Amino acid sequence: MNFTRWSARLPGTQRRAAARTDRTAAPSSTAAATTGAGGAVPAARAETTPAGAPAPDSPVPTLDGLSVHDILGQVPALVALVHGPDHRIAYVNAAYAALFGPRATGAPAREALPELAELGLLPLMDQVLRSGKPRTVKSRRVSADGTVNPAADTPTGTDPDPDTRPRHGYYTFTCSPIEIGTRDAAHGPDGTEATQPGVLVFAADVTDQVEAAERLRASERQQREAAVTLQRSLLPQELEQPDDLRVAATYQPGGKDAAVGGDWYDVITLGAGRTALVIGDVMGRGVRAAAVMGQLRTAVRAYARLDLPPHEVLQLLDGLATEIDPTQIATCVYAVHDPNEGRLVYASAGHLPILVRDPDGTVRRAAEPTGPPLGTGGWLHTSGTVPLGPGSSAVLYTDGLVERRDEDIYDGVEALERAFSGATGSPQVMCDRLIRALGVTADHDDDVAVLVLQHPARTGHDAELFHNAALELLGGVEAAPRARAFASGVLASWRFPTELRDLGVLAASELVANSLQHGTPPMRLRMRRTDRRLIIEVTDGDDHLPRRRRAEPADEAGRGISIVATIASSWGSRRTPGGGKAVWCEFALPAGHTS
Repeated sequence: MNFTRWSARLPGTQRRAAARTDRTAAPSSTAAATTGAGGAVPAARAETTPAGAPAPDSPVPTLDGLSVHDILGQVPALVALVHGPDHRIAYVNAAYAALFGPRATGAPAREALPELAELGLLPLMDQVLRSGKPRTVKSRRVSADGTVNPAADTPTGTDPDPDTRPRHGYYTFTCSPIEIGTRDAAHGPDGTEATQPGVLVFAADVTDQVEAAERLRASERQQREAAVTLQRSLLPQELEQPDDLRVAATYQPGGKDAAVGGDWYDVITLGAGRTALVIGDVMGRGVRAAAVMGQLRTAVRAYARLDLPPHEVLQLLDGLATEIDPTQIATCVYAVHDPNEGRLVYASAGHLPILVRDPDGTVRRAAEPTGPPLGTGGWLHTSGTVPLGPGSSAVLYTDGLVERRDEDIYDGVEALERAFSGATGSPQVMCDRLIRALGVTADHDDDVAVLVLQHPARTGHDAELFHNAALELLGGVEAAPRARAFASGVLASWRFPTELRDLGVLAASELVANSLQHGTPPMRLRMRRTDRRLIIEVTDGDDHLPRRRRAEPADEAGRGISIVATIASSWGSRRTPGGGKAVWCEFALPAGHTS
């Protein structure tokens, strides 16, 4: 495109060309002659000067003839001019007088401009005079009657009559150094007009911006409160309390300026005295992270009911996380405690290590295996074990507890180890102490979830409420009567009521008979009592899990599991890590039965 040809159409082009001509050309007659000679670029054909536009040789308007007083009087912002060390008033414009009232010239600012004193501007104006540099204070509140409230942080709204008074609310005040000529126009030694240093106070109305920012903050607060409410509603309202463990958990959302994350925890009783413990963290913030967390927690509870090994639970959870949201990643550790074995069996998906404290105070980290986070796919998780006998404690936690912006995360884990080694008291007390020891406050910038469990060492009367007994089932079919006799003797020694003793013997007999018929050696009957329940469990070498079915009247078999399910409080089965299966049932002890 030929820009030269079309330049005459651009707004202001003719005026700028005329100005250049006035500065560089000789008298107008010479300029006309030169133009006619081809010295200037002609306008495009058929173009004419718009009506009302200045001729090319018209003078350009300047500001020299404008009054500063008139200009400042028309400015909608607040303007005040002061001079001298006590800041005597030289001028206030109409907008300033309309908001704060008329001001007499010549009076010192401390007496005649009390609003500036309330705003804390007088020391600032002193600094401006000394340094010769402007200073600004932002978003100071001015109330409807012209008084100021610099400490207020809530927008005041708009003026009820903006046509008769300037808007008021929030103003940003800028104090700039100026030189003000004296009124008598006295001249200095060099003939110039004498001046005094002064300050120009300029206040711009920023009410709209402040109110918009406050609305944005209010919206963010509402969204955060909604996310926190959702997060808390999806967490356990009350933790299940296993017979053999003491458990407590704490969740603390991030500070006021931090969006809530996706931290979660849970305690799931699996039956037969076993307990699953889980803690996880969904990456990201806000309602979306909390919603994904809720789905994962619900899925964990469902998978836990299958009584699968920890690594298989994480394997299922990994696939589900990919289906929920391929862009969302979460870390998780899932552990199972069996009081008969005195250990934690666990698997981790990119989560921080479990810490275990022995009775002597030694703290150890659960070793690998650790797989990648949930949602990454394509990885086979594996399970590991860590001892957790009587007198031991363990802590599961999310990265918000130990991660700091200026430190390596494992420095935080080491700090947690030191704090955990000295933490005593109940699990809830330990949770609170660990959070305080790691410096987590209400302003912490990340969510924190902590789950503490203790396997208490029971002595005295408490120890009498927890017993174990086991019998190896050898010799084929003759093992059944030995199992009945063993169960009867054990339950009698535990001084259970006759009715409960008879039900326990019947359940043990049916489970043993089922194992003898469908299982393979080695077989074992194990009985356990706690302060709340009686547990009967039979293990064998066959990994085929039994299922409850309806037996026809003519069937000679198939009623054993149905009988157990009918008389017991609950029953279940699972595959054992070394191969084989365990089938169990539970009976709730009568209220008040402690002997």
